[in-house]
Amino acid sequence: MVENKEESFYIWTTLAVVVIGTFMAILDSSIVNIAIPKMMAIFQVSVEKSRWIITSYTLTMGAVIPVTGYLTDRFGSKRIYILSLFIFTMGSLLCSLSWNIYSMIFFRIIQGLGGGMLMPVSMAILFQIVPQEKRGFALGLWGIAAMAAPTIGPTLSGYIIDYLDWRIIFTINLPIGFVGVILSGMLLRETPRKADKQFDIIGFITSSVAMVFLLYLMGEGSSLDWSKISNVLMLVTGLFSLVIFVINELMHPAPLLDLTLLKIFPFTLSIIISSVLNMAMFGVVFLIPLYLQNMAGYTPMQTGMIMLPSAVAAGVFMALGGRLFDKFGAKPLLVPGLLMLIFATYSLSHISADMPLKVIVLLLVVRSMALGFTTMPVSTAGMNCVPKQLIARATALSNTIRQISVSMSVTILTTIMLHVQNMKYAAYAADITPFNQVASNTMSGIRNLLMQAGMSSSDAVGTAYSTIYGVIARQAFQDSINVALIVSTLFAVIALPLAFLMGGKAVNTKEDSKTILQEQEIENTITVD
Repeated sequence: MVENKEESFYIWTTLAVVVIGTFMAILDSSIVNIAIPKMMAIFQVSVEKSRWIITSYTLTMGAVIPVTGYLTDRFGSKRIYILSLFIFTMGSLLCSLSWNIYSMIFFRIIQGLGGGMLMPVSMAILFQIVPQEKRGFALGLWGIAAMAAPTIGPTLSGYIIDYLDWRIIFTINLPIGFVGVILSGMLLRETPRKADKQFDIIGFITSSVAMVFLLYLMGEGSSLDWSKISNVLMLVTGLFSLVIFVINELMHPAPLLDLTLLKIFPFTLSIIISSVLNMAMFGVVFLIPLYLQNMAGYTPMQTGMIMLPSAVAAGVFMALGGRLFDKFGAKPLLVPGLLMLIFATYSLSHISADMPLKVIVLLLVVRSMALGFTTMPVSTAGMNCVPKQLIARATALSNTIRQISVSMSVTILTTIMLHVQNMKYAAYAADITPFNQVASNTMSGIRNLLMQAGMSSSDAVGTAYSTIYGVIARQAFQDSINVALIVSTLFAVIALPLAFLMGGKAVNTKEDSKTILQEQEIENTITVD
């Protein structure tokens, strides 16, 4: 009994330690976005250059995630977790000391090296130490950080930018990070290491080139100028590297990303569902703040406060969903959770000035409840089918695919928004003619009001036209957000039929012959030191 208590204490203290790193890494992805205009003014740079503050971080994360499985196997999860948390914290310190845009971009790359390793390594640690019958609840608590950080980020950043020094968005990581490093050294246990594990150099080079080039192109989205030969070369090189990477991984005795894990059907299914859910989730995380700030006129801090109840709901229902998963498995949670997600996201696709704010908040809360019942249960169900010695490789693979799916969702939604916005604006503008009675009356009304206020006739006509075209532009932007939210709804709809293929069990048993056979087949194809 004493050993059980000690083991239970170790599990929950480890959970607390790894949540620190996960929360910081994800928080930093969203907290910096709000500060970009401030940095543009401080460093006196254009929008184009300032975007690299974000891009350098995300691209570095994309490049380093695939290698974390090897590093964890080679050096042990404790060492790699401490190293990644230390690099991230030191990167934060250096970012706070930046003196120009180039130093900031370089230090963000250092920060991204640590941030990219934190999530897959922390997941590997939890799956290695938490028994299957408790994984749902433990991963639910861990998932609170992943869900809450993107919502808390804009609120916290807005407050810091409005009332404090912008450099605090980086220095705030220092005490948390250094405490996390100390606690990790004191509390975490060493895991088995494979000291003579071979490094897949070809896999590392090709995955880095493919991830950096393709994620960059996806991040640029519809703003890319395909007449530039550099962009075409990046696309060709990225795709070619991806093909070489896949071929190499399937033939290499110790691949960087173990693609043979995809032979485990529940694991592959969970990755597909999780990727689609990420695309649905980040759609709203990306679109609703745009609406609240650009259309409804709220400040970044007010926007964060509006979204805060949904962050709290996500935390509560992540833990509850994990507990229910341990009892009932994924499918009984996934199906109703997806139905809730579809309902809430589709309802948000009708967002407008006529929709009361409390309704928007309620729909965001319902959506967070749904995500609490879907994201962690489906991920845990898939990982439960992976042999314990392959957990580090599985988390590296799943996080790599997650990074790609998030980038794809933002690219798809921005491209759709821009296309709809341009199409709607052109259609509305075509109706502004002298033959359109409504437009003509509106124009005359605005012009007369301006002339009564003392404006000359010619100035009043010009101002009236600009006012009407401004209204048209706002309506076109509104329409583009509504259409993009419908696309986010479709992502959730795609996941619904796949949910019925998920197993109903929370814990895999020895009688699950199909999974055991798959595990044996995989182990036969892998060199285990």
